[in-house]
Amino acid sequence: MIKRLIWLLPILSGAMFGGVGIFVRKLDDFGMDSFTVLSSRVLVATILIFLGLFFYNKSLLKMKLKDLGLFIATGILGMLGLNYCYNESINHLTLSFAAVLLSLSPLFVFAMAIFIFKEKVTVLKVSSMFLAIFGCLLASGILDGAGQIKWSIFGISVGLLSAFFYALYGIFSRLAMQKHYDAYTIIFYSLLMCTIVLLPLTDWSNLKDFVVSSPVENTIFMFLHSICTSILPYLLYTISLKYMDTSMASILAAGGEPIAAMLFGVFFFSEIPTIISFAGIVITIIALILFCKPPKQPKIVK
Repeated sequence: MIKRLIWLLPILSGAMFGGVGIFVRKLDDFGMDSFTVLSSRVLVATILIFLGLFFYNKSLLKMKLKDLGLFIATGILGMLGLNYCYNESINHLTLSFAAVLLSLSPLFVFAMAIFIFKEKVTVLKVSSMFLAIFGCLLASGILDGAGQIKWSIFGISVGLLSAFFYALYGIFSRLAMQKHYDAYTIIFYSLLMCTIVLLPLTDWSNLKDFVVSSPVENTIFMFLHSICTSILPYLLYTISLKYMDTSMASILAAGGEPIAAMLFGVFFFSEIPTIISFAGIVITIIALILFCKPPKQPKIVK
């Protein structure tokens, strides 16, 4: 029974990432810029993870000074770039389309891994890449001709950039794991680097006004923003990796994110997908499943 429930962890992780738009749009409506929105979530997440690791296992806070550049890369080039671009895409696209674009990150990972890790190019991977791109085209609503579909060239561009930076985070995290760093250590120092960069870019008066306008409700809102979009998704995904292959976990997470974002868009923002855009989401998920499918191992004849 417990093993069956483990399969829910990466799905829930993806669903929580898909719910980022609920928080981002409320803060954007209050007048917060993207950097302040990020600070409101990253700062709290950094403090909570630090306290968790400090009391759970202090050794996970250890980092060699020579690897500082690697964590700057995971934090600034990866996590900060990902979150900033994703927040921007959410404000210019429907939640489901922004999530679909972000879920294309495995394609960017594969493209970079060809040169960095010398991964093999297969017919299945190339064909599924084109299928995913076709699915995104349908999901965008561009081919619908429907006036209510929310999209823009800028939104699509930053959405693709969010996938690119997500891929960078994956690549640099993989390099850090090859240096025997724990996933929690990578997450903490990535968040810490984000926090350091965001401190001078944050509109603290705006953030204070948000809290003061409704102290209890908005303080709880900020904690939920950090826990549901920065801590729990990584935690659930990391736990799932102990019980299943990375490829399977990534498939389940990639599938859960756009579906959850679509549902959140429908219930919270009345973003009703057309038949064509819904078909595009399904096609993209299928393409990612095919793309992440591990190669068949040759049978050993005894």
